[in-house]
Amino acid sequence: MSAGCPHLVLCSLPRTRRRHPGVLLLVCAAFIPFAGRAAPSAPEAVPSACAPEQTLRWRGGTFRLENDLFAGTDRNYTNGVALALVSRDIEGPLRTDCLPRPLGLYVGFLDAVDPGFRQRAGAETATQNVVLRIGQAMYTPADKTRTDLIEDDRPYAGLLYLGLAWNRRTRPHDAGYESLDSRELTLGVIGPWSQAERSQDLVHRLRGFDRFRGWGNQLHNEPAFQLAVERKFKPRLEGAVRPGWGHDAIGSYAVRVGNIETSASAGLEFRWGRNIANDFGSYSIRPGGENRPPSAAADLRATQPRSIGAPRPGAHAFAHLEAKAVAWDFSLDGNLFRASHHVSRRPWVAQAALGISSQWLVARHGVRLALMRVWRTREFDEQVSRHAFGSVALSVEF
Repeated sequence: MSAGCPHLVLCSLPRTRRRHPGVLLLVCAAFIPFAGRAAPSAPEAVPSACAPEQTLRWRGGTFRLENDLFAGTDRNYTNGVALALVSRDIEGPLRTDCLPRPLGLYVGFLDAVDPGFRQRAGAETATQNVVLRIGQAMYTPADKTRTDLIEDDRPYAGLLYLGLAWNRRTRPHDAGYESLDSRELTLGVIGPWSQAERSQDLVHRLRGFDRFRGWGNQLHNEPAFQLAVERKFKPRLEGAVRPGWGHDAIGSYAVRVGNIETSASAGLEFRWGRNIANDFGSYSIRPGGENRPPSAAADLRATQPRSIGAPRPGAHAFAHLEAKAVAWDFSLDGNLFRASHHVSRRPWVAQAALGISSQWLVARHGVRLALMRVWRTREFDEQVSRHAFGSVALSVEF
């Protein structure tokens, strides 16, 4: 059995049985750090002195689906799917020995690349949480019938990834605003290992659509990585919702570095509605875009269910604008470590989104549904027109 994955049966399968190396790579990467902790003789797994609020407990999850069929096309960014798990809030000074080993390693990585990020959380009123995300994205040219290399259109490209994010919500004393800082590390695979061709063929076959014939020209296999740093900020609010009718605005800026994408962006979101959730907005799939930040209040649902700040049903409309400077995009620039098909990427891209979001309480558990339509300007010189796609996000609180 493999030394890297001693507790994972998949990693011990004979080489002839490994038909999905991209999936196995991500699964092994996720479980390698658990090696040595599964044995009963490992007393350091969860120290008895750890307080409940210092251990990792899952709070909820979000499933996201994006597809340009919602906009009547089947090209460019043609499909994205992601499943995210969000932890409960981690309060007070953090003890890494109270966390699962993979998260402890990630905390060590954060301390190396961004010294003081976690320590600054103890100097102000702050809560923290963790987001684990797995997803897939696929990109295709416009002509699905051609089997040759289409040099004047974007490459066939797929990405399968695993992301781990650390969120810190800060509420400075005597300030009228609050902020959400995110640090997300994304690891994955580009190329046939991403299983993008198989996924698209399956969906097209189930829906009776013609399959794309040119996947033989897709980008080559290579590892994918990205580090995203993002900050969002908005007016300070007590409780889980803004009671009654109201509106607010959320600003954001971000930097992403890696062979998935290297870019810098700034955005602004406006929201109008009733009982607007005290979060940091709704976003399409992207690093740092998970819309379940640390809670702004204690668990008022159990302790003060009739409190004005307790969770309650609501709905709002939103509009989001974003501008981005792009230095690298694997879906346009191709492979980083070897020559491949690529197009003339544009350095500036703008994006706009309109949508609605609503939340309910079902058996005292929060449920939220967000629908949006996204428009994006031309991303490369050979692109004929701007692109649009639809996004659906369903969040459930455990």
